Amino acid sequence: MTHKTFWAAMATSLVLLAASGCAVSRGQETVGAYVDDAGITTLVKSRFFEDKDVAGTSISVETLKGTVMLSGFAKSALERNKAESIARGVKGVTAVKNEIAIRP
Repeated sequence: MTHKTFWAAMATSLVLLAASGCAVSRGQETVGAYVDDAGITTLVKSRFFEDKDVAGTSISVETLKGTVMLSGFAKSALERNKAESIARGVKGVTAVKNEIAIRP
């Protein structure tokens, strides 16, 4: 194993250990739940960037126990509603709280 690969593996291990610590502090029951929530958040954000109607950089996404919280700013009600619709369409999402403000 080269030094570069070794250090990359070490960094990945540290990130995973830190993530498991975050799960406890976020009040979730298992590391698996934290990983599922992180995957949901990532998938929602990536779908925002794929969609031409949603400005992915202006909307924040947080997930806790399958509930997605959207916040930030949209240029129109259409963008706000489209963001919520995209989030609801992601597998594993149990609820969506849409706190996106409309800014002209």
